[in-house]
Amino acid sequence: MPAPGFVTFNVEIPDIECLNFRSQPADWRRVRVIIMIKKAIMPVGGFGTRFLPATKAQPKEMLPVVDKPVIQYLVEEAVASGINEVIFVTGRGKRAIEDHFDHSFELEYNLVEKGKNKLLREVERISNLADFVYVRQPKPLGDGHAVLCARKLVNGEPAAVLFGDDLVDSEIPCLKQLMGIFEKYGCAVVALQKVPGNEVSQYGVVAAKEIAPRIFEINDVVEKPTPSQAPSDLIIIGKYIIIPEIFNELELINGKKRTGEIHLADAFKNFLVKGGKMIGYQFQGKRFDCGDKLGFLKAEVEFGIKHKEIGGRFKEYLEKKFKK
Repeated sequence: MPAPGFVTFNVEIPDIECLNFRSQPADWRRVRVIIMIKKAIMPVGGFGTRFLPATKAQPKEMLPVVDKPVIQYLVEEAVASGINEVIFVTGRGKRAIEDHFDHSFELEYNLVEKGKNKLLREVERISNLADFVYVRQPKPLGDGHAVLCARKLVNGEPAAVLFGDDLVDSEIPCLKQLMGIFEKYGCAVVALQKVPGNEVSQYGVVAAKEIAPRIFEINDVVEKPTPSQAPSDLIIIGKYIIIPEIFNELELINGKKRTGEIHLADAFKNFLVKGGKMIGYQFQGKRFDCGDKLGFLKAEVEFGIKHKEIGGRFKEYLEKKFKK
């Protein structure tokens, strides 16, 4: 059994005597080829208009949940899942993200001079989490276009995609859960969450058949349907594993569209229409929509309570506050 983060594909190779294939020369054997998912694409080029004026001069992905920016939580999730290269798809005004994951000589020197060794180790750890690559999205032309900007850097491999709006608090990182499904089925995988019927119009919703507990074979994706038109109450959140065929569909959409945005949901839909296989996994954990003000505040509270340094005092404060 391969380790999590690997996938097996069935391919055909000719009989080779030195590998001790006991068969006739014309015979073929089916073998398992192990592919490791080692790259994660993180589109961070959006304007963050729902958080204005806070995002007027800083990326929304750099807004802190307690003492870490949202984007760092996602990078740590990726690294804990086995990713070693993070591809940021950036836009104008996103330099702070690059600076955050780069070394800061002045800051590190200052911490050394003041003997703040614990903080120094933490700052150095951030820079060494993974290999970071940056590619610019010239115009905000949709989430699908952002992912397509990273195609050459992915180099024909399966890749993870993580969007900055979705934080998941879970024992096993959400992306690692998806990798386990990818390992088993060897196809595109998306994270699913059940939501109340009145919320489906905000998301991409799947038509799907449950084939095992929490595992769904997806037949269609409907983008932001009305509650009456929604095929289910299962939405796709911003965590995927995509395969080269998805990039092909994005390229086809990009070639046909003269104007307008390119959406991943359209690529998924076209892929499925052509007989592609896609699995949805209803992940285990608690999701926070950090692209929404209320969701962001919920994340602040939940992660604040769990914080090693201030969690106990913060919880005590909240208990006293709401007893009044």
